[in-house]
Amino acid sequence: MWIRLRDSSSTYKRMPSREYANPVDTEENSALLQNGMDQETSSPSWKLSVPHVLVATLVAFLFGYHMGVVNEPLESISTDLGFSGNTLAEGLVVSACLAGAFVGSLLSGWIADGVGRRKAFQLCALPMIIGASISLENTNTCMFSAMTNNLEGMLLGRFLVGTGLGVGPPVTSLYVTEISPAFVRGTYGSFIQIATCLGLIGALFIGMPVKNTAGWWRVCFWVSAIPAAILALAMVFCAESPHWLYKVSEEVSILVEKMRHLQLPTKVILISKDILAWHGSSTCNATTVVRETTKAAGITMAAGTGRAVGVTTVRVARVTTTRVRLWESQESRPRRGRIAEAEAEFEKLLGGSHVKSAMGELSKSDRGDETDSMKFSELIYGRHFRVVFIGSTLFALQQLSGINAVFYFSSTVFRSAGVSSNLANIFVGIANLLGSIIALILMDKLGRKVLLMWSFSGMALSMALQVTAAGLSGSGSGALYLSVGGMLLFVLTFAVGAGPVPGLLLPEILPSRIRAKAMAFCMSVHWVFNFCVGLLFLPLLEHLGRRLLYSIFGTFCLLAVVFVKRNVMETKGKTLQEIEIALLPQD
Repeated sequence: MWIRLRDSSSTYKRMPSREYANPVDTEENSALLQNGMDQETSSPSWKLSVPHVLVATLVAFLFGYHMGVVNEPLESISTDLGFSGNTLAEGLVVSACLAGAFVGSLLSGWIADGVGRRKAFQLCALPMIIGASISLENTNTCMFSAMTNNLEGMLLGRFLVGTGLGVGPPVTSLYVTEISPAFVRGTYGSFIQIATCLGLIGALFIGMPVKNTAGWWRVCFWVSAIPAAILALAMVFCAESPHWLYKVSEEVSILVEKMRHLQLPTKVILISKDILAWHGSSTCNATTVVRETTKAAGITMAAGTGRAVGVTTVRVARVTTTRVRLWESQESRPRRGRIAEAEAEFEKLLGGSHVKSAMGELSKSDRGDETDSMKFSELIYGRHFRVVFIGSTLFALQQLSGINAVFYFSSTVFRSAGVSSNLANIFVGIANLLGSIIALILMDKLGRKVLLMWSFSGMALSMALQVTAAGLSGSGSGALYLSVGGMLLFVLTFAVGAGPVPGLLLPEILPSRIRAKAMAFCMSVHWVFNFCVGLLFLPLLEHLGRRLLYSIFGTFCLLAVVFVKRNVMETKGKTLQEIEIALLPQD
């Protein structure tokens, strides 16, 4: 078994997070922990955090919308842009979005850690707005999806949209997980899947007039810019993730500790600590702070000191002499910076009575032996490889179950049963939405692991029905109804667990220090397998036939059941800090 639950009371040894911590800070931390214990029995109101979650799920809505927006209009797009009958060009229109999503997902972790979760949402909305609309007023030059007059403009627009979609979903999973109270975190995670379903259904309904109205496909792309703009604007009023703010403050403390070990003057350390605490997410590196601070204080920094301090990944604003003098004129102790901001955000999300307990929980996961920098190699073969492997494998099995292939082939199956493609898409959308609502109800009651096992088991059964139907293909209507029933059951059971759970479970089990970057890596795995399955499905269907291909998909579903049973721990009702402590890697 990759992961074993460890008793935190006996195996987790709390280490002093900073050797130079003063008694006042220690007293405050103790008070936070004590207050957290006193309030364990009460739960914060979900009403405070739900508006922030709903705004974040606009990304999932856009994800579903853009995944489905080209299905109906693709024929009209190819005719208007002059590549009708060119299957390669049609495939590129679809896959350009996937390519952009892969690039965006690779960058998402560094963006989320560098500028924060809120700004990451706004940055992901920008290429979606540009890619879905227009970059220049001249329609004969560089136009994107909605107003382009050529294939190249369409591909560029779809790639830009995909970049935003690649950044958005990992950040959404991070944000929803980090701002949600533990007792409704699973329910909030299910909102993401429901929003995706609504996006798919929205794309279906908006695309219905495309065959009867010339140029309607342009409207389909234009419409998607509206929720993207709402996302960018609404995030101004949403809370920043307190976990990210606390993580930045810890990086500042680690930098200050390094400065003390380098025996820099106390004056330099205090000024740098204050400035770092308030500007930990800006544009310059830590070496600049030390250099400018020592210069303003009239102290010559020893050769190599900047490089020694500069190994930190903390990013800060450029320090000016004026700013340092302003600090020197203040008599109060250094401001708490990001810690104070984290407390303010917790108050928005949980209410004032739960701030101290939430901050106490955050301090539990702070390990004094952790360094502030994270190397990419740690995700591949480092101490956190196991949890990253589990997350990546879940996303890979999700795609290898054949869900996208089933969506692709559903219209053909329904047409064989005498059902129009529009009605078929509605049936599939309803099954997807119904499964997501079931997941919403059961996620925090039965737990993630149970839903995953039930989901993959149901998908394996559905594939067995599909295989049976393929063997009876010449036996009349019975085989068609069996095939349609198996397909709808597959979509329903997928939406219950295999769809929403991996995106929720992964940020839960990942340590806070690597959460964003590991999430980016695992989502990249998702997009790679998504692309490969979509690329190879039709050739494999032609060479292997439906029975053998669906048997392979069913086998992957059964393998997923075994993998989940042996490797996934239950996270229902646990705080992120409790999960992190339970999964601390063996040194």
